[in-house]
Amino acid sequence: MPHDFIGWTHTIFAIIALIAGSLVLNRVKGTALHKMTGKIYVVSMLIVCVTAFTIYRVHRTFGILHVFAVVSTITLFLGMLPMYIKGYKNPIVAHLAWMYWSVIGLYCAFTAEIFTRIPILLNIENNYGIFYGLVFLSAGLVGMIGSRYFKTKKKIWEAQFGS
Repeated sequence: MPHDFIGWTHTIFAIIALIAGSLVLNRVKGTALHKMTGKIYVVSMLIVCVTAFTIYRVHRTFGILHVFAVVSTITLFLGMLPMYIKGYKNPIVAHLAWMYWSVIGLYCAFTAEIFTRIPILLNIENNYGIFYGLVFLSAGLVGMIGSRYFKTKKKIWEAQFGS
C-alpha cells in the first residue's frame, strides 16, 4: 500500500510538472504567470525527485534510474541558483538554460516510461536489455530533439536578455 501511494504521488506530480514545464517553455518569460507556473513546476519536480528515490521496483536497489533522478535534481537546483545567488555572468540565460534542460529531462523520463510499456502491450517477455534499450532509445531521441530546439532558443534568450 505505501508503494502505491508513493507511485501515484510520483505520477501525479510528474504530470503536473509536465504541464507546468511545457507552459513555462512556451510562454513569455519573466511575467507573473511565468513565475507562478515556474513555482508550480519546481515544487512538483522536487516531489517527483524525492519520490523517485523511494521507488525500487525495477532493481530492488539503487540503480541507473536513481542516477537519472540525481541528475534531474541537480539540473533543477542549477536552474534556480542564478535567480537567488549573485555572481552569474548572465543569470537569466543561465536560469533559462538549466530549467529548459530540467524540463527536457522530464520529457525524456516520460517517453522512457511510455516506451518501456511497449513489450507488455505486445506480449513480449521484457528483460533488462529490452527495458534499458527502450529507455536509452526514447531518452536519446527526446534529448536530440531537445538539443536542436535548445540551440535556437538559447540564441533568442541571449539576444533578448544579453549574452
